[in-house]
Amino acid sequence: MPKVAIVAALEREVKGLIKGWSRTEREFEGRRFTFFERDEMVVVCGGIGTECARRAAAAAIALYYPERVESVGFAGALDETLRVAEIFRPTEVIDARDGSHFEIGRFETGRLETGDAQKVDRLVTFMAVAGAEQKAKLAQAYQACAVDMESAAVLAAARAHGVAFGATKVISDELDFEMPGMAAFIDAAGRFKTASFVIHVALRPWLWKRVATLARNSGKAAKALCAHLERFQCDLKQAALTGTGTAPPVLSASRVGGESR
Repeated sequence: MPKVAIVAALEREVKGLIKGWSRTEREFEGRRFTFFERDEMVVVCGGIGTECARRAAAAAIALYYPERVESVGFAGALDETLRVAEIFRPTEVIDARDGSHFEIGRFETGRLETGDAQKVDRLVTFMAVAGAEQKAKLAQAYQACAVDMESAAVLAAARAHGVAFGATKVISDELDFEMPGMAAFIDAAGRFKTASFVIHVALRPWLWKRVATLARNSGKAAKALCAHLERFQCDLKQAALTGTGTAPPVLSASRVGGESR
């Protein structure tokens, strides 16, 4: 059985990682999920949003019994120093639905290696795609570094089942980037309706540059995330071969890589 179950929102976030992996469909609580399996890892892409993430995490835990669940994918920067394609590992996750805070252990974030136990890297899970104005409000309200739409739900599922939790995010949009309106193109199953969005944008030339920038940045972010996770996969495989026990931390610092100023 895998040591780590990775829960992402969309396949495009982890496409480079799961290429060539075994693909299987399994049912859980009346819903079908597609799982990608290799060695010590299993990946499920549950869809955008908290409820989709919760269901996917619960399915992965019930069907694969992992030692650890990792929420993986894109995040928006709430800290002006965070850049596109930078890997971000939070030490605390905040659920904006009720304001609850959950601290992640130092082992999970790698802070044991850095020795910086005082610094708090907060990730807030929000219920909608956050534009520039909303990101500024979230940064002020929660003193958070980044925002996503899934981590708090994955964490809740892991806690409910007594499974270790971690989050590995990659910055896809910076603090001042204004996201194009995308909420209307996310369906009830958390799928992004790409074809409808393309038609919408095609009829609005003033959106072309912004959408092109988003697509370029998302591509960079996905590439950086998959490269990072491939290194983690190698570490897991080595740990299994040497019998060193539970999964190692994903990286040795909370923020890694990205573009320079």
